[in-house]
Amino acid sequence: QNEKELQDVVKQQEEKMLQLIDKSGEVTRLKGEVSQLKRSLQRAETEARVLWEEMRKQEPKVDTAHVQERVLLRQEVDKLRLLLLEKEDANLLLSDKY
Repeated sequence: QNEKELQDVVKQQEEKMLQLIDKSGEVTRLKGEVSQLKRSLQRAETEARVLWEEMRKQEPKVDTAHVQERVLLRQEVDKLRLLLLEKEDANLLLSDKY
């Protein structure tokens, strides 16, 4: 009787562990999605900022190639800033670890 109850308890614990593992995977996936959405938002904000600057100038003929080049350059700068921040975070983690 006690052995059967113990087996039932162990089985329930295993099921709970599997549920937690599933939830952990879901959380990891959602964090990845959030990170991807943040990057997309940053790109869109960069593009909007550049376009707004160009529109403020209100030049009679806006050179679309020039605008596109400025958008791409601003995106590259944002990417480099993000990489720098990630490297700084990684360095902080390493220095804390050691």
